[in-house]
Amino acid sequence: MGEMNWMEVMASEALAGQILDANRYTRQYGLELHKEDTELLMKERTDVLKKERRVEFGPGILPRIIYTFCDSDYISQEDYCDTLVRLQEIFYLYKNEMMDEITDDELLEFMKEQFEGVCFGDLDYLERTCLDLFAQAIRAGYRGYAKSAGKGEFGKFDIAKRWDRELYLEALRDLCWR
Repeated sequence: MGEMNWMEVMASEALAGQILDANRYTRQYGLELHKEDTELLMKERTDVLKKERRVEFGPGILPRIIYTFCDSDYISQEDYCDTLVRLQEIFYLYKNEMMDEITDDELLEFMKEQFEGVCFGDLDYLERTCLDLFAQAIRAGYRGYAKSAGKGEFGKFDIAKRWDRELYLEALRDLCWR
């Protein structure tokens, strides 16, 4: 473990234990982290915390990310560990971008809702569009997310027109009747 201090060692051991515990739950979704994955996630956690200049005591947000996202249709065993690495990076980046105004639960709720809905599993769109727009609103003073716990918020800031079922059927009818 090199130059890790005793607090980092304890946090890493706690994180490894929580990841193994989470495997019992995530297996029902066909997802499991192995020892090498756990080691990579712990290293990435340390790196991103240093990069984002954040301090955490205990295992941090990763176990909550695992439980929040494990039932996603957009995560498979092949990309599970890499997706967790990115979600962890995105989480810490946007905690800073939102100046810690939003709670962990609100941010996770917002991330999951956009990942499943608007983003269709696209982490780049989640990071560079959905979270960026939401962070801009929060920095500008928006606090409406507190009432909704982060649910249903993106539509208030989304600048892209989206197709919904009714709009699609209407356009189809227009094309067919011409």
